[in-house]
Amino acid sequence: MSGVQTFTMGENDEGMRLDRWFKRAYPGLSHGRLEKLLRTGQVRLDGKRVKGNVRIEAGQNLRVPPLDREMIPKKKPLTASVTKAEREELQNLIVHMDHAVIALNKPPGLAVQGGSGTLRHLDGLLDGLQFDAEERPRLVHRLDKDTSGVILLARTAKAATALARAFKDKTARKIYWGIVVGSPHLDRGTIKAALNKVGGKPGERVQIDEVSGKRAVTDYAVLDTAGGEITWLALHPITGRTHQLRVHCQAIGTPILGDGKYGGKQAFPDGLAYARQLHLHAYEIDIPHPAGGRLRVSASPPTHFTDTMKTFGFYSDAYEDPFE
Repeated sequence: MSGVQTFTMGENDEGMRLDRWFKRAYPGLSHGRLEKLLRTGQVRLDGKRVKGNVRIEAGQNLRVPPLDREMIPKKKPLTASVTKAEREELQNLIVHMDHAVIALNKPPGLAVQGGSGTLRHLDGLLDGLQFDAEERPRLVHRLDKDTSGVILLARTAKAATALARAFKDKTARKIYWGIVVGSPHLDRGTIKAALNKVGGKPGERVQIDEVSGKRAVTDYAVLDTAGGEITWLALHPITGRTHQLRVHCQAIGTPILGDGKYGGKQAFPDGLAYARQLHLHAYEIDIPHPAGGRLRVSASPPTHFTDTMKTFGFYSDAYEDPFE
């Protein structure tokens, strides 16, 4: 076992919580064990006792006691290593990349994170997007497995902190496209319906619950409609609840095409070849860039979505942001 180590915190560590730094550096170190080390003063930041929720600043010196045994992860990840084909597939999804951020156009059917019975997921494949960076990219938000579109990855810990703060503080702006069955009574409006989770994964669902649910707000605008039977919507979620857009669309009587979970039989009109796939696409994100300014990136919808648009005469090249 080696002796005490001192680490100088770098720019990429700035803003990160100390307990998260330890989780990254010592993946086998339990939370309870870390708390004891902090409580007894064996871990010190610039010579001072600190708590796990303190935010790191670049240039600080971190004292770490001998932890060789804890450096070994307790469990081997269930995901396989990234193959050459998977690496190429991932890199073909990139719609923007700079020193701090990668934006992907996630295809429908690819889970963002693992779960019961889900061994192949985006989080487990991110080694394929490290390129020449010192750190593995990391997720900063989520999309449902069957929802396609823009998803952001942070290339450094500092970028991850900045992007996560933007989502938390609601300075990130997201626009989704949805094709729904029917048409709202108004061409523009705001849906306010509190949501509460019912049951756990893998059968996770949410429902409207104005008593104990969490506040959920969505702005919507009709972009085009085919006789009021099928409608192309722009959706701007003000809050970010699980399955929010799917439940809110159903709440105004226009379930998302292909969303049997919340729309039931109404979500599957007769005669539509692509109705079995969810027609919800994260079209655009506009967010403060970690290095300053703003990043605005959009992604084209998948084939089943564009084929349905063609069927009903909806033209994406005529799109103008209705919320600006």
